[in-house]
Amino acid sequence: MTDVTDPGRARLYEELALESRRYLVAYVLFNQAVADHLGLHPTDVQCLSLLTAEPEPLTVRQIADRTGLTTGSATRLVDRLERGGYVTRTPDRQDRRRVLVTPVPERLARVTALWDDLGQTWQTLLDDHSEDELRAITRHLRRAHDLGHTQVQRLRAMARPD
Repeated sequence: MTDVTDPGRARLYEELALESRRYLVAYVLFNQAVADHLGLHPTDVQCLSLLTAEPEPLTVRQIADRTGLTTGSATRLVDRLERGGYVTRTPDRQDRRRVLVTPVPERLARVTALWDDLGQTWQTLLDDHSEDELRAITRHLRRAHDLGHTQVQRLRAMARPD
């Protein structure tokens, strides 16, 4: 366990907490700007990001679980994406009761092109980092992702405050 009584370390934690909050706000605003540019809802953009980050197609239930939406809201989200041509629903060959949501590569290309264009600029933030620093950043993001999922589950299990 790290000594949080060390004043220098405590200041670094405070600075990191502040910068993390600022980063998250900037990301939310960035996601909104991407969605506005594409004429989509921010949740739709996040769902497309989720679908392209997964190795296999997801079910609506899995999308609901991973986004925190109800299955009804996730169904409406998939309906919007399907109407826009971004995804298709296909029967699961392993379980005919399930339907898989699959991104449509040709339609997703307009989103990917925008992400790629903007991503080149984001890449410059990492150019001056050593390989060890990049590994540390990657490790931190992976651990933050996992902790975030754990904290979401914890929050969903808690009673709401009055």
